[in-house]
This record gives sequence, C-alpha cells and structure tokens, in this order.
Amino acid sequence: MTITINGIPCVCKKGEFLLQVARRNGIEIPTLCHHDAIAGQGCCRLCIVEVVERGRGKIVVSCVYPVEHECEVFTDSEKVRRQRGMILRLLEKRAPESPEIKALCEKYHAPEIDRFVKVDGGKCVLCGLCVKACAELSVGAISTVNRGVTKEIATPYHEPSSVCVGCGSCASVCPTGAIEITETADTRTIWGKTFQLVHCERCGKVIGTREELAYASKKSGHEPDALCADCRREVMADVMARTYGAE
Repeated sequence: MTITINGIPCVCKKGEFLLQVARRNGIEIPTLCHHDAIAGQGCCRLCIVEVVERGRGKIVVSCVYPVEHECEVFTDSEKVRRQRGMILRLLEKRAPESPEIKALCEKYHAPEIDRFVKVDGGKCVLCGLCVKACAELSVGAISTVNRGVTKEIATPYHEPSSVCVGCGSCASVCPTGAIEITETADTRTIWGKTFQLVHCERCGKVIGTREELAYASKKSGHEPDALCADCRREVMADVMARTYGAE
C-alpha cells in the first residue's frame, strides 16, 4: 500500500501507525508522549496530522492512527498548525517550568492565548509514560492521582514507596525531565527514597540498585548480576575464544 505524506509517496503495510510510516521516511512529526518501547499512549496530541481520504479531511493523532486505506497526509497544514499551536499553549500552561515545552512553542510558532490559565505545576504534562514504564518494566510504584487541575503522578500518599526498586525507568522515559533523580558515587535518590548502588565487579560501572537487581533476580530465577552488560559480553567472548581456540 502507498500513501502520500506531504507529497512524498510512502510504502506501508495496512494497520501501520502513521507516525511510524512518517519517521521511516524521514518526515518529522513532533511528539511528547510517544516512546518506541511503550506504544499506544496518544495522550499529548502533539503528533496530530491531517488525513484526506476520498476528498474529505480530518485531524487524527498519528501515533495511534492505523493506515487502512490509501490517503494523503499533511503534517503542517493550516488546520494542523492552528490546532498544534493551541495544544502546545495548553501544555505550556500545564507545565510552565518545562524548557522542552517552551522550545516546542517557539519551534512551531504557537500563538499566545490569553484565555488559558496557568496551572500551578512544574514540568509534568501528565503524558503517563512514566506510569506505563513502571507498570510494564518494573513494579508499578507510581500512578496518576486526583482529578482536574490537581491531577498528578505520585507514589501512594506521596510517601516513599515500599515497592519501588529505584530502577529509574520512569525518569528515563519522561519527555520533560519532570521526575527528579539524583545520584552520587554510591546512591540514587528518586521519589523521596534513597537506594544503594551496585557496581560491576570488573570495571566499576553502575549496574543498578540493590533492590532492582534483587527484583530482576527473583523474576529471572538467576543470581543477581555481578558484571555489567559490556563486561559480560567481553567475558563470554573470551570464553568462546578459548573454547574454540583449544579445538
């Protein structure tokens, strides 16, 4: 199947998401809540595009819009620019301290909209990536709490979580740096809880927290790692070389 994006013919499979097709063909569509490892968000709406099928146009969220028919897609039409600008200003009011949002507002020429009221927030745009990452990759220590303008991401009762393993998956996927994580040579602090770091026995590189490694060990049924991934590969390569070299 072939669709046209900004006048460029793009070959795709039926059911592929528009954002995937565009990026594979080097066509830029801005995103915040999208992450390749955590699909199906569609929260921030920043990746909207205009799809024209059978002469009729509509605005869709490209990261969750599957291609079903041949169509023409515009990523920067007047309608898209107008709606994307409004979305960016809403996000800016939600996260007034986010330099990433400010940069996007400047890049896409988001107009000033006086009627939007600034929320007493920080950098979080409530995209939900951190919650999903924690649920799918770790232990589900954080969640969305409250409603309306008081909605936020937090641990239960804002207390240090009893189940958090300090893996930092939530912070690594956050698009606006809203989750504070600090490290010293031996500790990592996140969500108000400080964890002891474990270092590779061979090179000294940080492998993870004690709790993180214990959790991974329990799930896999193997002993906690004593080496980082790079050192494990090197050790395995040496073993293989000696094994086959002896034959």
